[in-house]
Amino acid sequence: MSVETTPKTFEVRTYGCQMNVHDSERISGLLETAGYERASDGESADVVVFNTCAVRENADNRLYGNLGHLRPVKDAHPGMQIAVGGCLAQKDRGEIVKRAPWVDVVFGTHNIGSLPVLLERARHNASAEVEILESLEVFPSTLPTRRESTYSGWVSISVGCNNTCTFCIVPSLRGKEKDRRPGDVLAEVRALVAEGVSEVTLLGQNVNSYGAEFGDREAFSKLLRACGEIEGLERVRFTSPHPRDFTDDVIAAMAETPNVCHQLHMPLQSGSDRILKEMRRSYRSEKYLGILEKVRAAMPDAAITTDIIVGFPGETEEDFQATLDVVRKARFSGAFTFQYSKRPGTPAADMDGQLPKAVVQERYERLVELVNQIAWEENQKLEGTEVEILVAAGEGRKDEATGRLSGRARDGRLVHFDATMLVDGEGGFLEPDIRPGDVVRTVITYGAPHHLVADGELLGHRATRAGDAWEAGNTPKLPGVSLGMPTIGAPKPLLSIGQPSEDDGCACGGH
Repeated sequence: MSVETTPKTFEVRTYGCQMNVHDSERISGLLETAGYERASDGESADVVVFNTCAVRENADNRLYGNLGHLRPVKDAHPGMQIAVGGCLAQKDRGEIVKRAPWVDVVFGTHNIGSLPVLLERARHNASAEVEILESLEVFPSTLPTRRESTYSGWVSISVGCNNTCTFCIVPSLRGKEKDRRPGDVLAEVRALVAEGVSEVTLLGQNVNSYGAEFGDREAFSKLLRACGEIEGLERVRFTSPHPRDFTDDVIAAMAETPNVCHQLHMPLQSGSDRILKEMRRSYRSEKYLGILEKVRAAMPDAAITTDIIVGFPGETEEDFQATLDVVRKARFSGAFTFQYSKRPGTPAADMDGQLPKAVVQERYERLVELVNQIAWEENQKLEGTEVEILVAAGEGRKDEATGRLSGRARDGRLVHFDATMLVDGEGGFLEPDIRPGDVVRTVITYGAPHHLVADGELLGHRATRAGDAWEAGNTPKLPGVSLGMPTIGAPKPLLSIGQPSEDDGCACGGH
């Protein structure tokens, strides 16, 4: 009798916010450590993992729709397994198996590390395994991580949230804020840089309240400055901060630390002070605009983006006009805009004044039109200016048709650029070999509402170790980072400034 030696393959499908994107990297690292291999494009995987979001009602519909589409695929592939994790799994628990009994494993936000064991148990017992923990089993960054990029990496500095915004279900699903020690964060950043990564994004549900757990109010600004001392780290970003915790020391650290990018994504949610109070947002529009004024005084080139919710219960036309007024004053370079979505279990779901869909849709369209107009005007101001671009993979959907490449400027703006000609410094031109992860310099020729275009010759091109790694087909795969924290039953080593979105994404950033 022959023994099956072909490794099982896996695929991870991700919904929602940046935290979920990074969690999916951990899920991939876990499965690879357990002996699975990533499925090739177009291949039916032996294990399909859905990493879900619960912020919007549409997330539920998408998950169960996709599970339905996958059922005949599973029926045609004996031994295939389906796992559902993330915030929706934490919320719905056993309901997922009731609605989709062909699902094999359901796991929550607190026990990602259990996935390989749960898959094996479900396979052995030929029955669904549902395991949801109410508190963090092991800090996620102790798990092996399969990074999706050779040049840019997410680094979690905290998980969970201590705020109680009335529209948001995330705190009940992610738990109270838990901070990593600064030394452990910096160790992970250094490990990434050693692998060739040149850009990191510090990630937290409320990133600038970092340090609350160990009693240091300036911990976040200190962390930014410490990142500035890491040789080889060219860009540092973070998301998402809360206006309540956005203090002057953070602004100073951003302005004074050369590798910290002059980019700020700070959720507004509403420009109406009355609605902000109903949302339990602990700031008002004047304070919010005051923060932006300080940021721009310290960093005139800062690109500022935001999140805005339209149609919160009880929102009047006057409240909505207040939001439009703040948008006009703030001059955002982009915004993620959301129609309010009632989520069971949140205080807002039971509030009086739930608005008709038609009213919310009409306001949403007016808001998007204003946001796009301002973003376009702000981008047009950059025409003729020189930018440094970190070349990306897959950011330009039309690159093949236009003959361009794409990447991000230091302020986070997406730039599509002509990569065919490079000025050689002697009056001539070269044909450069540019890879994702490399850095180029060019001049903006056109500002569009959601991106910039640079159709002139390149002024400079710098090959990087990240570009070398991309060319070699390698992405960083880090082992777990020890935090000196006890673990319970854990296996011993296991997106952008974008255009407004009505249904996708997460409006919970910076609770």
